[in-house]
Amino acid sequence: MNGETVKIKGDGVEVGGYLSHPATPGRLPAVIIIHEVWGLNPHTKDVADRFAAEGYLALAPDLLTGEILDFVDPNILREMADPAKKDEAQKKMRAVLAPVSTPEFAARTMKKLQACFNFLKAQKDANGTVGVVGFCFGGTYSFALASTEPTLRFAISFYGQPPTDEAAAKITCPVLAFYGEKDERLMETLPQLQATMKKYNKNFRSIVYPGVGHAFFNDTNKMMYNADTAAKAWEEVKQFLQGK
Repeated sequence: MNGETVKIKGDGVEVGGYLSHPATPGRLPAVIIIHEVWGLNPHTKDVADRFAAEGYLALAPDLLTGEILDFVDPNILREMADPAKKDEAQKKMRAVLAPVSTPEFAARTMKKLQACFNFLKAQKDANGTVGVVGFCFGGTYSFALASTEPTLRFAISFYGQPPTDEAAAKITCPVLAFYGEKDERLMETLPQLQATMKKYNKNFRSIVYPGVGHAFFNDTNKMMYNADTAAKAWEEVKQFLQGK
């Protein structure tokens, strides 16, 4: 497999990204990998490479450059790299990233994701089927894309915020969602999400891992990463993909 930097345009938006190609030749399925709120980083690119190794044309878009991250104090980023300062730095970062929750940002982000979807559909080495997987911020937008793109093949959400009742009703693809038992805020929302997806007869499966919290899959987040749980989740992802 090999990766390249790409630029994608569509509906008044432009988004950069990392495109990882499978080593296997031929027309293959594609997937969008949506990063955490910290932006497109080496970890997200590594996840894209993992999907490429499974035979997927994997696109990891950069949804925050040109938005919020351009205005982040570099000192905060340096502090985030220091384990002793990381917790406080993340609090500062969340304050800076508050505009991410605005409707205007959400609308632009959805346009970017739709452009990414269209880009992958048009690739000569893809077979026209596109799924999505996301983490935290990206997990939330995995639900969102599933509710707006009726031909999406599948959606995988790692610890993402649940969709609204109205959005959930519009989901047409199978959805797999992962949670950590200690991720209290999301665990509080899960029963309602399960009930909503059941009410609308959606193909939805949620997996809760005991003893871990948010971001358990991110092997660059030493405070939250859990290797055993991440490995189990990855096996679940691969089994899920076998049916897609």
